[in-house]
Amino acid sequence: MELPDKYELPFKLSNPDLLHNESFVHGRWVKSCSGNSFEVVDPGTGKPWIECPINDASDVDAAVRSSHECFQKYRKLSPRIRAQMLFKWDSLIRENREDIATILVYETGKPRAEAYGEIDYSTGFTWWFAGEAERIQGSVFTPALPDRRVFTIKQPLGVAAALVPWNFPIAMILRKAGAALAAGCTMIVKPSPETPITILALTYLASKAGFPSGALNVLTTDLEKTPELSEALCRHELIKKVSFTGSTRVGKLVAKMCADNLKKVTLELGGNCPVLIFDDANTDQAMSQIFALKYRHAGQACITANRIYVQSGIFDKFLEKWKTESSKIVVGHGADKATTMGPVTTPRGIEKASALVEDARSKGAMIHMGGNKISKNGGYFFEPTVITGVTTDMDISKEEIFAPVCTFIKFETEGEAVKAANDTNMGLASYVFTKNIDRMWRLFEDLEAGMIGLNTGNSSAAESPFGGIKQSGYGKESGKDVAVAEYLITKTGTLTFENLS
Repeated sequence: MELPDKYELPFKLSNPDLLHNESFVHGRWVKSCSGNSFEVVDPGTGKPWIECPINDASDVDAAVRSSHECFQKYRKLSPRIRAQMLFKWDSLIRENREDIATILVYETGKPRAEAYGEIDYSTGFTWWFAGEAERIQGSVFTPALPDRRVFTIKQPLGVAAALVPWNFPIAMILRKAGAALAAGCTMIVKPSPETPITILALTYLASKAGFPSGALNVLTTDLEKTPELSEALCRHELIKKVSFTGSTRVGKLVAKMCADNLKKVTLELGGNCPVLIFDDANTDQAMSQIFALKYRHAGQACITANRIYVQSGIFDKFLEKWKTESSKIVVGHGADKATTMGPVTTPRGIEKASALVEDARSKGAMIHMGGNKISKNGGYFFEPTVITGVTTDMDISKEEIFAPVCTFIKFETEGEAVKAANDTNMGLASYVFTKNIDRMWRLFEDLEAGMIGLNTGNSSAAESPFGGIKQSGYGKESGKDVAVAEYLITKTGTLTFENLS
């Protein structure tokens, strides 16, 4: 592809064929019906480096009908063939790891080491779902009535839509599309305006892996047209399933729109994840796990540590160690080898982080370090921030932070900590650090979250069901059986036969 003269590509790729900036529909790179485009910005410099089509509702029908047409044939392919395509896709992504990491750095801002980490984590999904494709099975059993048999078959649901966020674009597309394609569904992806190029590169590799035209379509758009494009997808009669990852506020809108036509929906929404660190914990283990969890991608993860509760016996020591380690963080552009934490991905992230810190400060919280925007090369940088004295009337205790801002809260008893941890309308993930096995089992059952990390801050994997409860959504992604089941229907057959014995 050739860039317009007004842009200068800030990197070079070993495989230039990966770079695409048009939507992908039925095996072709296409512009939007309007012909309008938007700019993709490097969050490390604040400078645009490429542009993509602004698709809107007028572009939806053609893409959906392409996927529906493809579905009629793709659903009939044997599971083995679908698995082979997924394995090939997986192989191509791994072969192009360096280039995909480069694109990811310049779209999300995350350091290159984290970009590698996301790719390695994400290809677990293509590998896993390739295997799952051949594990889709029905059943046969004898019911209560005599001379009868009941049997079930699993069939793909139809065309699915994926509305994906910008913080982990590779993981989100491979987790959603991997399950859908394994099940025999086709999919239309609406990337976040911040990260369309990464997803278009993955889509290019999917086409090279042999997926037929229409199996995986992509419609890009800007922030302004995102609601219109998303609603058109959610309401289209041929879309049978919508998978959304994003905020609780938008998730509720998606659920309402899909309810009108009783579409199947998976929602992976916001988190306000607590960490409980007890006096008997291995503090080195807790520090290494939670430090990485909190500062990964500058705190921009739904399962990151939002509220860190530390028991009084180790509170001061743990806080001092955290501050010491935080002071060593090198903030900079993700492409800089010295960088250990990149920028937040959008200017809105800076605005929200600043507002949350100021609200906490005004209500009596103590800012031990950080709390400010960093003016550096025009990028969206924010200082690693440590806060204590947080109370429940502060916005920072109630909202998803999505920034490198750490809040520490002292507690005395297990009961007190559990009550505080559960005092949120969200329930995505919680984390516990203790060497008391009785306590560990109690908290696994008592904490109100869909995922519990027990002496670990990294509990997400392709083989592990991912999803929350309460207002963090419903449905599961990844994991044995459950993720592919989100894209299947179960059809029941009942047979009565004449018994001649």
